Amino acid sequence: MAADPRKRAESLREEIRRHEHLYYVLDQPEISDADYDALIRELQKIETQHPNLLTPDSPTQRVGGKAREGFVKVAHSTPMLSLDNALNEAELREFDRRVRDGLKGEKYRYVAELKLDGLSMAVHYRDGILSQAITRGDGEVGEEVTENARTIRSIPLKIHGESAAAFEVRGEVVMPSTAFDKLNRERQAKGLSLYANPRNSAAGSLRVLEPSITASRKLDYYAYFYLENGNYAAPAHSEALKKLKSLGFRVNRDYRECDTIDELLEFIRAWETRRDSLPYEIDGVVAKVDSIDQQRKLGWTAKAPRWAIAFKYPARQAETVLKNIRVQVGRTGVLTPVAELEPVAVSGVIVANATLHNEDEIARLDLAIGDSIVIERSGDVIPKVIRVKAHGKHRRHFVMPSHCPICGSEVVRVEGEVARRCVNTNCPARLKESARHFASRGVMNIDGVGDVLVDQLVEKGVVKSVADIFTLTFEQLVSLDRMGEKSAKKIVANIEKSKKQPLWRWITGLGIPFVGERTAQILARTFGSIDAIRNADEQTLQRAEEVGPKVSQAIRKFFEEPHNQELLARLDFPTEEVQAVPEGALTGKTFVLTGTMEGLTRDEASEQIAAKGGKVAGSVSKKTDYVVAGEEAGSKLDKARQLGVKVIGKDELLALLNA
Repeated sequence: MAADPRKRAESLREEIRRHEHLYYVLDQPEISDADYDALIRELQKIETQHPNLLTPDSPTQRVGGKAREGFVKVAHSTPMLSLDNALNEAELREFDRRVRDGLKGEKYRYVAELKLDGLSMAVHYRDGILSQAITRGDGEVGEEVTENARTIRSIPLKIHGESAAAFEVRGEVVMPSTAFDKLNRERQAKGLSLYANPRNSAAGSLRVLEPSITASRKLDYYAYFYLENGNYAAPAHSEALKKLKSLGFRVNRDYRECDTIDELLEFIRAWETRRDSLPYEIDGVVAKVDSIDQQRKLGWTAKAPRWAIAFKYPARQAETVLKNIRVQVGRTGVLTPVAELEPVAVSGVIVANATLHNEDEIARLDLAIGDSIVIERSGDVIPKVIRVKAHGKHRRHFVMPSHCPICGSEVVRVEGEVARRCVNTNCPARLKESARHFASRGVMNIDGVGDVLVDQLVEKGVVKSVADIFTLTFEQLVSLDRMGEKSAKKIVANIEKSKKQPLWRWITGLGIPFVGERTAQILARTFGSIDAIRNADEQTLQRAEEVGPKVSQAIRKFFEEPHNQELLARLDFPTEEVQAVPEGALTGKTFVLTGTMEGLTRDEASEQIAAKGGKVAGSVSKKTDYVVAGEEAGSKLDKARQLGVKVIGKDELLALLNA
């Protein structure tokens, strides 16, 4: 007899939750990854065949939320206050004196915890099910990131211990060092800029609009506060940590209860020497008075509790000599100066290079080759130059090159921009990225020409220009690694099909600085052909809506580059009829659309607004006349309210369109 699907599904969920807790919280896995995946697949199969059995807390639903346009601002139950800092022993002892005086002779103790270098977040539960996750924000109001938080495996979707009907957990989102290193290796292999440190990477990963990207970053969550109705629900902080652990949360095991300030200092000193052995970054130690009653007696200032303090470890610095400055060209053509150093050890790592960001930073530091300098590696994978310690005897000032060091093209710096750029689309330093962008779904939509294929084509010298994509043959493709005849034929057919794309997609594919999809559509609609755009001066270009001096200058610089002219000559651009700006009831009115509207897509709304003479912009400003807000409206709605822009719904929009 076949097993009851409902019972089997629930049994699988409980089993998977147990293994997730063993693996992601306790670091004590009992089964292999393959066996775990098999359990997930079996549960997915049952839920697919019996949709009525799918529950929000199912382990299969960790990654399933749709991408959002923005994040909604949400007020915290009680403020998530920051902590005062102590930078040395004297300041820490002064904090202890204030605690002692405030408690008037009562015996007290501290709980010392490692200060994880991540992002604070509150997660809320109702009836044992994860209901909401909110970033710290400004402490009073944060952003709701529930769908992204669900992807973090050390956050339980369902509580397996005894809990209140509603409670809140506060903790720190971190990116483990192994995940951070893996992410940067992948970015380096793709020619992308490296992330500076795990803290910023964790924050950025939690705030991306696509939950699947958050899931791929392998974030972790360490809980440290347990609240009910906005209040601490345990008699002591140490008891709250034990409660969190019993509910299935990951609690940092490296904490210590300290009866004296000397024990606290001993803990701090011990971890300063051991911090590099941890699987995550820390930048100090947090000390909290353990008793909740004593915390209440000590109270709070306007900004921080009087019963807690963060001891910050000094930044890891070293002195060395600047031997040279070289220039590297990034995937978007940006030229970045890099300091070549006399190798020096910084907290156990030999550092030979450091970022200088841009030429303005070099001028600010008054830095020259031959100077003695101080570098810092405070959790940063890319060390940075902090200051010049002494000018070198034969110091030599650095000047940014006027031509790209890779392809020799003239380097341009658009007015108002810090960066200098190589605008040659076919520059070897940016060719892979240019080809990926050109073939991508939102541009020329050449199915099958993805990252792996582009890497092979460029590395084997088959594609030396973006234009070479259109001349790829079956014989060239089938000779590549892991490429079958059927796939090769399909890609050739997809390339031919892509040649029929509208003009705006071709313009987008060129990678002109500041010209994205919307600006490309405006240019195509206004000028009708690539030749008309290429021959237009800056003043003429600015006749197109939303094209200002900065964008028009970038367009002119792009078309003046000889290598780009060669590329354009090889591409067979389509033309389209220039559309006159219609006169109608909405002439001169600017709209911004946010959220979703039942029965009316964003494209349909944009077309109807344009047909009545109105304009749809991508961002809210004081010049915006209406923000049309649908369901799940994002940050644009918040911006409209801040600026006092009129907000309307679908019905009001339809009334304007039919006026």
